[in-house]
Amino acid sequence: MIELEGVPELIDPVMVAAFEGWNDAGDAASTAVGHLEREWKGEVFAALDAEDYYDFQVNRPTVWMDAGVRKITWPTTRLSVVRVGGDKPRDLVLVRGIEPSMRWRSFCNELLGFAHELGVELVVILGALLGDTPHTRPVPISGTTSDADLAQRMDLEETKYEGPTGIVGVLQEACTHAGVPAVSLWAAVPHYVSQPPNPKATLALLNRLEDLIDVRIPLGELPEDARAWQVGVDQLAAEDTEVAEYVQTLEEARDTAELPEASGEAIAREFERYLRRRDGGAPPDPGERTRPPKPQKPSEDTSEDASDDGESSEE
Repeated sequence: MIELEGVPELIDPVMVAAFEGWNDAGDAASTAVGHLEREWKGEVFAALDAEDYYDFQVNRPTVWMDAGVRKITWPTTRLSVVRVGGDKPRDLVLVRGIEPSMRWRSFCNELLGFAHELGVELVVILGALLGDTPHTRPVPISGTTSDADLAQRMDLEETKYEGPTGIVGVLQEACTHAGVPAVSLWAAVPHYVSQPPNPKATLALLNRLEDLIDVRIPLGELPEDARAWQVGVDQLAAEDTEVAEYVQTLEEARDTAELPEASGEAIAREFERYLRRRDGGAPPDPGERTRPPKPQKPSEDTSEDASDDGESSEE
């Protein structure tokens, strides 16, 4: 049961969610939400009942000592709110948890009820998947939505994925059925170096999120961590001839496929990000935020519509 006591009235709230597990290659997505919590000092104010959604033989609780007293932390999904200051302040509702073991439709319905109570205007779900991408190139980030109008306004892809999905795909589809605008941002993680952490993928997700919701995200030590990670992988690849040759093959394929990306539009996006960070604000003449339509309150039968075969972006 979610408790909303003590939560102030929010300003232009956006929900940002990530879940450990199948949708979180290299822990890139969950680490991104954890970074937002740390940088903006978010405090957890609510959590879902772990017994409703988790198999504790799959995700075991942990025991720890607090001033000599043994305590247990249960695997669950927790929620916090952070306020982003500046000329246009807004609030982020951060959802960080583990992909549930059961009752996915009820899980999504509970989160959607929470989003409605807080007046959330947009849900952004972060994910990471394994792909044939070289670690030496920029991390590919795909933004997808099931809403054709939202795809056009926010320069996103309208998802066409068919196949097995995880909680990211199911939650996005539940949002669609409930009339809540939702976007999924996916980072592609090199499959040959999939072990966490992957700060380069986390950094790429945060940069794309920054562009999408028009906020400046403090990156802290992430850029340096990303550079150190790439140097470390470079060194490992150099020690294995087969790996080095394979990486070179991926580089050639990537460079050939993305040659059109060296366009004026791509350069302009990078220049705008540079201006934001140099000036500590938005680029010149940014215009108003693109607001999605106001979400509707989830209907009673939403849980029946959000089936486990919803769309995701594991393409």
